[in-house]
Amino acid sequence: MTRIKRGYIARRRRTKIRLFASTFRGAHSRLTRTITQQKIRALVSAHRDRSRQKRDFRRLWITRINAVIRENKVYFSYSKLIHNLYKKQLLLNRKILAQIAILNKSCLYMISNEIIK
Repeated sequence: MTRIKRGYIARRRRTKIRLFASTFRGAHSRLTRTITQQKIRALVSAHRDRSRQKRDFRRLWITRINAVIRENKVYFSYSKLIHNLYKKQLLLNRKILAQIAILNKSCLYMISNEIIK
């Protein structure tokens, strides 16, 4: 029986996987089996960290707002500020409040004074 050479399809699939892992170090970018394992691991991490990133940014915004509020004794705490914002129906999200707190503190003080009245 004559020998049949394998086609190009498997090679094409492996090169596609290798392009994904080209920036990995060592065997993780050279050996096919480890490349596929690392690819799965990388995609799992990326999926997990997309939702994690939302959490981390929200924590950062809250920390920034709280720091500026307590710095000049505008309010006692972050939670009271947010509660009173909702009571007065000044619906500013935490991202915008954090940007105001960093870039323009006097504007945040104006907002807090508006809530107190």
